[in-house]
Amino acid sequence: MSRHEPVEQAEPHGGTAATSAAGAGGPALATGAEASDRLRAECEDALVTAVVKAVAESAAHAGSIFLRSRDGRSVVLAATCGTPPSLLGGWRLIPVNSPIPVAVAYRSGRTVHLADAAETARRYPQLAVALPYPFGSASVPVRAGRESFGALAVVWAAASGPPGLSRARLRHLRAIAARLGATLADLRARGGALDCDAGTVPLQVPAPDVPAVRVGLFDWRLDTGAVVADDELCALFGLAPGTFDGRAETLASRLHPGDRLSLRAAARAARADGRVLARRLRVRTTDGYRTVELWGRVPEAPGEEARSHLVGSVLDAGAGTAAVTAVERLRDGLFSLTPDGQVTYTNRGLEQLLGVSGPELLGSCLWECVPWLSDPVFEDRHRAAMVSQQTTTFLVCRPPDRWLAFSLHPDANGVTGRVAPAAPPQPPKTAAGQPVGAREPGEAAEDPTGSEDSTGAPPDARPGPSVPDPPVDRAAPARLGAIYRMMQLGSALTAAVTMDEVCEVVAGQLLPAFGGQHLAVYAIEEGRLHLLFHTGHHDRFLHQLEGKPLDAPLPGTEAPALGLPLFIEEAAGAWAYLPLIASNRPVGACLLGFDDAHHLTTKDRGILTALSGLIAQALERARLYDAKNALAHGLQNALLPHRLPDLPGIRTTGRYLPGTSGMDIGGDWYDVIPTGDGVALVVGDVEGHNIAAAGTMGQLRSAVRAFATAGHSPGAVLAGTNRLLADLDPGLLASCCYIRVEPAGDCAYAVRAGHCPPLLRRPDGSTEVLELAGGPLLGVIGTSSYPETRLDLPRGSVLALYTDGLVEERGHDIDLGIDELRSSLAHARAGDLDELADQLLRKARRSTHRSDDIALLLTGYHHDPA
Repeated sequence: MSRHEPVEQAEPHGGTAATSAAGAGGPALATGAEASDRLRAECEDALVTAVVKAVAESAAHAGSIFLRSRDGRSVVLAATCGTPPSLLGGWRLIPVNSPIPVAVAYRSGRTVHLADAAETARRYPQLAVALPYPFGSASVPVRAGRESFGALAVVWAAASGPPGLSRARLRHLRAIAARLGATLADLRARGGALDCDAGTVPLQVPAPDVPAVRVGLFDWRLDTGAVVADDELCALFGLAPGTFDGRAETLASRLHPGDRLSLRAAARAARADGRVLARRLRVRTTDGYRTVELWGRVPEAPGEEARSHLVGSVLDAGAGTAAVTAVERLRDGLFSLTPDGQVTYTNRGLEQLLGVSGPELLGSCLWECVPWLSDPVFEDRHRAAMVSQQTTTFLVCRPPDRWLAFSLHPDANGVTGRVAPAAPPQPPKTAAGQPVGAREPGEAAEDPTGSEDSTGAPPDARPGPSVPDPPVDRAAPARLGAIYRMMQLGSALTAAVTMDEVCEVVAGQLLPAFGGQHLAVYAIEEGRLHLLFHTGHHDRFLHQLEGKPLDAPLPGTEAPALGLPLFIEEAAGAWAYLPLIASNRPVGACLLGFDDAHHLTTKDRGILTALSGLIAQALERARLYDAKNALAHGLQNALLPHRLPDLPGIRTTGRYLPGTSGMDIGGDWYDVIPTGDGVALVVGDVEGHNIAAAGTMGQLRSAVRAFATAGHSPGAVLAGTNRLLADLDPGLLASCCYIRVEPAGDCAYAVRAGHCPPLLRRPDGSTEVLELAGGPLLGVIGTSSYPETRLDLPRGSVLALYTDGLVEERGHDIDLGIDELRSSLAHARAGDLDELADQLLRKARRSTHRSDDIALLLTGYHHDPA
């Protein structure tokens, strides 16, 4: 395999593991009180070791580990190396079913290798939208056997040449993830279980770096002259660690003759003052002398023995000092940023070019403390440099008309920036030779090298009711990350299925992006507005629009009627009325409100106008889905029994639970059919979760009922139903379990077609899995036969028939689920069948991410011949 081929490597098949609670301060271990600290430390060490080793082995610049959340719905960022969590934006908590490589690796157990940005955009467009930078990545599942803990991911710069990781490096990466999974499994076996949630603070490890300052440590006995020194101190003095004899005189011999007395003076000062601060010494090198600093103190412990020690360090900061001196001579501005954008150094040239003092900049982000750099595009430039590890350049206009050229030079530990005066960019010209337009101060422009800029302001959405733009307040802070939230809105809307989900996504993205406090979404039905969703407390205003026709003279009705957005800005607040237009017709309106005076810039209005079309399409799609879903539910409810028959000596109860994701309908069914000499109990499952599955289920239920009431034996009932399904050929298969109870003989005859085995709870509470003889799924071969099994039914026993949705969990053996259900049935109270059914379904009802539907039929046998 070449380095640039896409890889989807299979890992050992396994599933997810339930984990326990997490603390808000970081990954927490649910353990006993005595061992919790030790297990937590072991887990943190394992995470740090794995992420650092993954970055080193794959030659990446950043790595991260995601672990499964407590509710099992997400994977949460638990540890990073190189990339700070702030640069990951909304990717700190990822739903397990999302189309993001980390989630795909976790749930599928396969390695996801994306060689470069082009492959990322092609295979995972949602990731490319949120991180539109040139990089490659690999995501590997972290698991042990059948238990899945999370995923490990690394990111590298997509440089020229053969992209991606080699097969050897991918093997190393999978080995690291496997060792981490084994460690986490061992911790779990010893009583600990790592767990994360939305409040987890990830462990952060800086990327490996060459230290700017060399430091050697020592312990000097002032009374005897004996010195204990580490290897770095020996190297600073030009001594091999194995050759140093431990004497202060040997170190003094390596100093400039004029500094040997200074060393002795430092020893005397230490005895008198208890410390030595920044004593400069010149150490002999092969080509002269190097200046180092001696720092030390005498321990304050009691006793003459302790007071005779000088403990400290020798610092070689010469290179750093010389570099700072050289940088300060430059007229260009130079600065250093941490990986998350905080300023750690500025020279005087930068202060003069930006017009901001160094103390104001240190510890802050440039786009936070320099008003004319507050546009989110400048934060994007820094993010692009860190993620892609490529130099980024751009031009900025400092008000009123001074242009500056910025260049950002990244590595895994931060960014070095340079700022220099520049000529103003030449605006593009029309065919007549006239300039297209000019840029405002503070706006980015294309740099002389042709770097692309994405901040061109669209034209105002609509003249008229909008208040004229006031002068731009350059001191107002920008809404950081607004552009990314907008891109994520488009991605999130693709996953929203119902109208409620669409509205929740819109509110969750628009309000924080634009700083709004209120949002309402209206749908148009029969030419009138009807409120679908709102958040905020403008109830009186919202009710004024409820039921209003589109020709009413109100801003909320004019926007969809005219198909144009309205922006109203007043001293007491501001509103944006966005028409929702789909297929050239109005389908609703979206209202964004602000409590205080708020100015929406031309760029803000353009973004909102563009997004209104995206919201409209998603809302219309969801409306059609909801209508189809309601029809499907109506069909399914009509096909399931509304009540079960009352039979002497036999009590029955049934339950049906739709899946919690997708269309929420399926092909599971149950039925109780009186026969001439007893009663037939039926549970079946048609594959699929759609209207076709529900329709096929209705046909099969009718067929089983017809054959059963005609007096056919259980085997003949399933054989006839199988022939019918094969003749209909709907393209779907089905499983079924059929039991005919004969009270006269305290027995039953059971048959199954590829279905889960039923359970029998005896009067003493013992419960067993009934291993029945069976045949293939219905619809496979029309001539299949289905052998019967005779069962003895003691009075007071309970039969449980169910579908696989109750016992099957992704990545787990279904036999484990069946045994868990058997144990629950054995230990539950069986006095009331309805209560018993609710107890057996309690875990399934709590699940918020269950893809399969469930049918359950319980039968209590209490036949009394008298």
